[in-house]
Amino acid sequence: MAEEKKTPDGTKTLHGTLTRLVPTTEADLDLLAGWFASPDFVTYWGGVPLSRTEVAAKYVGRRRPRVQSYLVLAEGAPVGYAQFWYADEAEGGIDLVLQPASQGGGLGPDATRALLTHLGGELGWRRVTVDPVRENVRAVRAWEKAGFRQVPSETGELLMEFRFPSS
Repeated sequence: MAEEKKTPDGTKTLHGTLTRLVPTTEADLDLLAGWFASPDFVTYWGGVPLSRTEVAAKYVGRRRPRVQSYLVLAEGAPVGYAQFWYADEAEGGIDLVLQPASQGGGLGPDATRALLTHLGGELGWRRVTVDPVRENVRAVRAWEKAGFRQVPSETGELLMEFRFPSS
């Protein structure tokens, strides 16, 4: 088994069946800056390509511990980006985006299940939310496959949640 990648703050690699999520670091900036500069990659992630400076500030681990950032790997190759963020000590949200060529093969739900295992098991969260763009039907289906259900939203935007069973 490959050695787990850990950040200086102890954030660790998460394992799915098809995917592995490794904490992002400054060494990932070139890769992530390229992805987030691509209109295809950000179609449903704000819709506007991001600058290298914006990517450096948000997606290479600088917001830890409030936001935990990961590269999604499949067969050892980077295929996407995921993050989770805290709303309070027992709940928060997940964001996930895959390269267009990596969509549709079950990688998104698998990476989500790896995150949920960590959030509900190791961190003791009770609830996780996601807010996909309603028109992104593929993403909505992927979240549903991972166990999320649509719930009412104060803003009218699509909101989905996953609730962990009570013990």
